[in-house]
Amino acid sequence: MLRMNIRSITRSMTMNALYVRVLSFAFLCGLVIVAMATAAERDPLKPRVPEGDRAAAQKMKNPVAASADTLAKGKALYEGKGACIKCHGPSGAGDGPFGKNLKPSPRSLTNGEWQKSRADGELFWIIKNGSPGTGMVSLIPSDINEDEAWHIINYVRTLDAK
Repeated sequence: MLRMNIRSITRSMTMNALYVRVLSFAFLCGLVIVAMATAAERDPLKPRVPEGDRAAAQKMKNPVAASADTLAKGKALYEGKGACIKCHGPSGAGDGPFGKNLKPSPRSLTNGEWQKSRADGELFWIIKNGSPGTGMVSLIPSDINEDEAWHIINYVRTLDAK
């Protein structure tokens, strides 16, 4: 009878240890999934302009023609006065030093699908109004003017090719 009790206790302890290990593993997997889901942008193609403003934003046309001079000015603004580089990074991949702490992470401006799906007017709207639910703040008129924003947009359009 003593042998039966020892076997039962040993088997019970082994099952409890296995149960704890399985639960611990499941919990850790859950934490990893939550961390990844909250850190990275969930849908990189999701429009950030509110639905009520989107049609008007999509109709806006960039009044600044892209040229070597305007692209150079846009790059200088992106890296300097506009401070875009701080969150979006030097290549526009969303990996700038300030962007590392933002949830969701800054949008990658290098995503070709995103580049094709967003009109210049939508980018202008975001620069002017900020992006609801993200760390993207309004930059017009506090940091840059409207003309400078259009130069930045021309430069951003070159980032998917890099």
